[in-house]
Amino acid sequence: MNAKRLLFALALAVVTLAAPAMAQVHGDYIEVRTADVYTGPCFANGEVGLTGHDAVLAWRVEKGAWEGVALDGLSVVAVVRASSTLGDPYSNPLPAKAVMIVDERANEAQRTALTQFAQAQTADLLKNIVAVEVSPIRFAVDVNGQHGYATLEAGNLARISTRTITSGDSICHNEEVFYQPLAGGLMHAMPAVAVNASYQGNHLGGTWKEAERRGAFVGMFSR
Repeated sequence: MNAKRLLFALALAVVTLAAPAMAQVHGDYIEVRTADVYTGPCFANGEVGLTGHDAVLAWRVEKGAWEGVALDGLSVVAVVRASSTLGDPYSNPLPAKAVMIVDERANEAQRTALTQFAQAQTADLLKNIVAVEVSPIRFAVDVNGQHGYATLEAGNLARISTRTITSGDSICHNEEVFYQPLAGGLMHAMPAVAVNASYQGNHLGGTWKEAERRGAFVGMFSR
């Protein structure tokens, strides 16, 4: 190998080795909406414009940093109230209001980074933050080793419990993922049933509770 080829090979090796370290923040994601995301057109058309204005989005960072701030093991939750059914291609969900719930274990810089990370994953959906809460967050996926099962508890503010969709959840037998997840950067997201989901805060003009709705996603993100 001549000197020029040797230098090129060394440079390529350096780039390859550096790539994983440059990046990424990755971990688990959960989302729930007040409308079915896995459904048939007949059910979706019956809900659009009437419900689905509210959502909870949550990220648990397994490892990584955002804007140079390490976020290993920390979580952030966004609660959204939009102007229309989220995901409806024929209406604009903006303006929307959001409450951010940041992990109580995070320091001030990490809380800011967690909020900015969540905003960067959702276009303008989280642009108008009306409150930031600091709370203990418990986030677990594959509960009892079962894919699609996840739980989220953000203090007394937001809660989600999901399970896998089964054949018994098929009502009109032409169900599909009617609405895509609200967050970008997802490596994988599977629809799930929200066994229970709720928001009990006082910053968005109302609270809500849902049960046994096909309105959740459980997945993984990498940015």
